[in-house]
Amino acid sequence: MIPYGKQDITDGDIKAVIDVLTSPHLTQGPAVPKFEQDVIRHCNAKYAVAVNSATSALHVACLAMELGAGDWLWTTPNTFVASANCALYCGAKVDFVDIDPRTYNMCPVALEEKLVNAERQGRLPKVVVPVHFSGQPCDMRVIHALSEKYGFGIIEDASHAIGGLYLNEPIGNCRYSDITVFSFHPVKIITSAEGGMAVTNNEKYAEKMALLRSHGITRTPSLMTKPMEGSWYYQQVDLGFNYRMTDLQAALGGSQMSRLSHYVARRHEIAKRYNRLLADLPVITPWQSKDGHSAYHLYVIRLKLDEIGRSHGEVFEALRAKEIMVNLHYIPVHTQPYYQNMGFKLGDYPEAERYYAEAISIPLFPALKEVEQDYVVASLTELLQQ
Repeated sequence: MIPYGKQDITDGDIKAVIDVLTSPHLTQGPAVPKFEQDVIRHCNAKYAVAVNSATSALHVACLAMELGAGDWLWTTPNTFVASANCALYCGAKVDFVDIDPRTYNMCPVALEEKLVNAERQGRLPKVVVPVHFSGQPCDMRVIHALSEKYGFGIIEDASHAIGGLYLNEPIGNCRYSDITVFSFHPVKIITSAEGGMAVTNNEKYAEKMALLRSHGITRTPSLMTKPMEGSWYYQQVDLGFNYRMTDLQAALGGSQMSRLSHYVARRHEIAKRYNRLLADLPVITPWQSKDGHSAYHLYVIRLKLDEIGRSHGEVFEALRAKEIMVNLHYIPVHTQPYYQNMGFKLGDYPEAERYYAEAISIPLFPALKEVEQDYVVASLTELLQQ
């Protein structure tokens, strides 16, 4: 069986975790701040807050930006539901912006058109969440310029994108956003088993997110309402959550950070080979913007259905029958029953829906062997040229 994605665990990773297991601190020890510093150094950001998932990072990021009842968050329909759900957790409302047909990211033209109409209606978003789908960065310079004109904040959902570049600078430097969020799920670029992180250049946001990840409790005297009563003393000054990352997870993530550039380079090698091997098949291979260097979390093909004798579903299931565990990223969020109950319907975001009707994520991970890649291509060739 060939999975679509897979973690790579080395002896060094295992040693890093064992070192924590044999230390006094399984959680709330030195490994988490060290991992945060590793990511800060890579991204050239000022602050990082490690949490137990990217979903948690999105949630505390929204709260740090004071998203709440009566506010709007806009994101893309081509994402995992967490990119939208984070607004609902805060009591805010959600809307979507259709995707660009080449990048599959939030379309800047569609965003601007929607902003013009929203301004007339008095319902501009407080926060926009562009998602760097598959690791390819959104057109952040344009989105940032629109934020300055229309007054919204930006949270980059870079769950797919650590290790990627935008305009030759690392994704996560927050030059064009308020906060950037990463995921360290096992199939992502690097893993901490489960885990996420928010990075920012805004000290106030970092302080708020750090407070919220641990029950809203602080031991910092400057954040307290009265003097400390002793070295044991703490105060709950906000309603927070148990979103902490353990030292075990942070040790694994920190160990993996040392191989981040290798992982991204390897993903590009595999993607380049796919581009060559699939060139004559009735599929659309991933287009890459000259402004970005993708982290290549995913390699998504789109079937040219008018040129093949099988349906999208038939190709998908036939590949799985050959033990190629392809996947589909993503079912458009607005088509989910929970969101349709809010009034969203088929036809609202046609580019995202067209993409969904044709897309298949084929295997891409650093340890993918050429013989496995050849088998994937041979299987596609057999299915699509009949």
